[in-house]
Amino acid sequence: MQAPVNLDDPTLYTNRDLSWLEFNRRVLEEAQDPTVPMLERLKFLAIFSSNLDEFYMVRVGGIQQKVQANLPVGSGADQMPPRAQLEQVRATTRELVAEQYRVLHQEVLPALAARGIVVRAPDQLSDTDRAHIRDLFTREIFPVLTPLSTDPAHPFPHLHNKSLNLAVRLHRPKDADPVYAVVQVPSVLPRFVALPGAGNGKAAATGGDPAPPVQHAFLPLEDAIRLHLAELFPGLESVLAVAFRVTRDSEYELDDEVDDLLEEIEAHVRARRRGHPVRLEIDAGAPPDMLTFLTDGLNLNPDDVCPTPGPLDLTGLFQIHGVPGFADLRDPPFTPAAVPAFAQATNPWSVIRGRDVLVFHPFESFAPVVEFIEAAAADDRVLAIKQTLYRTSSDSPIVRALQRAADRGKQVTAVVELKARMDEERNILWARELEKSGVHVVFGFVGLKTHCKVSLVVRRDEDHSIRRYVHLGSGNYNPQTARVYTDLGLFTCNPEIAEDATLLFNHLTASTTLPPMRKLLVAPLRLQTQMIEKIDREAANQKAGKPAGLMVKVNGILEPAVVKALYRASQAGVRIEIACRGICSLRPGLPGVSENVRVISVVDRFLEHSRIFYFENGGEQEVFVGSADWMDRNLSRRVEVVFPIEQADLKQRVIDILRTTLADTTKARELLPDGRYRRVAPPEGQPAARSQLRFLEQANVPPASPPTAPATPKPTRRTKRR
Repeated sequence: MQAPVNLDDPTLYTNRDLSWLEFNRRVLEEAQDPTVPMLERLKFLAIFSSNLDEFYMVRVGGIQQKVQANLPVGSGADQMPPRAQLEQVRATTRELVAEQYRVLHQEVLPALAARGIVVRAPDQLSDTDRAHIRDLFTREIFPVLTPLSTDPAHPFPHLHNKSLNLAVRLHRPKDADPVYAVVQVPSVLPRFVALPGAGNGKAAATGGDPAPPVQHAFLPLEDAIRLHLAELFPGLESVLAVAFRVTRDSEYELDDEVDDLLEEIEAHVRARRRGHPVRLEIDAGAPPDMLTFLTDGLNLNPDDVCPTPGPLDLTGLFQIHGVPGFADLRDPPFTPAAVPAFAQATNPWSVIRGRDVLVFHPFESFAPVVEFIEAAAADDRVLAIKQTLYRTSSDSPIVRALQRAADRGKQVTAVVELKARMDEERNILWARELEKSGVHVVFGFVGLKTHCKVSLVVRRDEDHSIRRYVHLGSGNYNPQTARVYTDLGLFTCNPEIAEDATLLFNHLTASTTLPPMRKLLVAPLRLQTQMIEKIDREAANQKAGKPAGLMVKVNGILEPAVVKALYRASQAGVRIEIACRGICSLRPGLPGVSENVRVISVVDRFLEHSRIFYFENGGEQEVFVGSADWMDRNLSRRVEVVFPIEQADLKQRVIDILRTTLADTTKARELLPDGRYRRVAPPEGQPAARSQLRFLEQANVPPASPPTAPATPKPTRRTKRR
């Protein structure tokens, strides 16, 4: 008889940070993919850089601290020693960044140049370009620059997080010793300087055919500054200028005894700009004395230096991605479909009273969600509105509607999460604006993030009865991200869900004990236990010969207790299929542990963001949707809501969404036992399936007809397929 497997064995788990880097590798693969339109490949290069910035800001500083503390093992289930983890993070990052720049310089930029979108180097500038830059430097760049010398009277300057700078080596006349200075590249100016290059096509590099006219030409802003350093340091001779960029640790912890959460978060946001450096990106080939100048000034280990071939800060490529035109170099445009249930309705109340309504973004419009709150603000029969806000847009129509509702004398409560990472400043501003309008603003709990997505409207209906209308979702109340994130939302006036939502808001606003819920699964109180109970039930059903199975779609799987429950279910023979976009500590396909588990990750045009949970339940299928991943933070340190989909047609629709995602053979990668991923290929003789394209078709959004592309570059296969 085979000995039982120890499910606490660290070898059964993948390190969370190395798993995250594998996710960013999948993002980079979209930039490598020749079937992706060229400007979209450029966009994925920018997303890769943005992701990596946040990874260093949030995760790497903590690993470095553990190394400095000489901790022998990590805190995760994998127990990887912090030193080994940091070394692997550095090695993987170097590998990925090298490939990122290879794709940029050898594939994407040459292909864009062939279409008239050019990024120039200083030695490629024409006289017209130089005159334009000279004029622009004098009028707009020079006034905002502040050269900072370093000497005994001027210590190394503090440089803001993610700031791009120039390190300059100078000489005074008749003095052999060099002088070092720093020039901060202003973030208030565009990352790339637009050049007046339209129509100046020159002879092609090979052959005699003329190149296409240049329609958009750019020069990195730091190069425009480099060309005019003499004006910043009169009387000194500029010898060398090297671009560099600093990333700082931006994670923070709150004391449980905080007196004023708003003031505390504001202080932490200010401190973030001054967090200790964790990474130095610098032009490849920088001389040793410049590296010493910077590492000493920033108090950085040489291992934390990341030489790159430039330009630095590729998040700026979003600017070039935004050039007008070039439809054949982009994803085909689409307009989210109207939600049929609301299309002809004069107000949402009669629709929601009649039946639950499911919305699937971005394939269906986010407008009904906005209109739900706007209608509540304008309707004299509405008595109260309660709303959670985790992340929202810079000019949020939902926030404006809440302000109008308060102005009209309605009872309006907004639970604003100040601790939403990287959105703290925006949420602080919204909180103050809402309070000025008379909205009762609550900040939730000090030790927990309020991550759930819930709206509650209390209305005295035409029959004079009080009804509660609820919207629950997997995604934020943000019209901008609703166009690029896949999310699900439910409108309902189910009395039990409405009662649960009321109790939840009372819990959030009064810090009361949350009573047992009738329908909603709520973290951190019961969600983890309930999920494990449902997984264990599938294992028991499998052993009893009853129908059993799980299908799950999440953004991350990390909580060891949940992973162990999945391992137990797999050992019992339960078939488990998971679509996990990002971090996954579970290792599928391990003999005797997880042979029955399959994990894929879909990375495509839209960011996969919805969370769906399906349990076969002995033939009485249960389907849930919500805001929670199977991560320790979601289950233990956040207020999350997972809600049931019970209406038969909606339940089947969600099941179909799950199955379509899991059947993707175009943009899916399958997780291997060793933590690597491989592309999923269609079975021999069958056409490729692409889940997001299928969802567009199901929403009656006809893909745009592919435009006729010129001979160079050839039309991408993806564009042709559409």
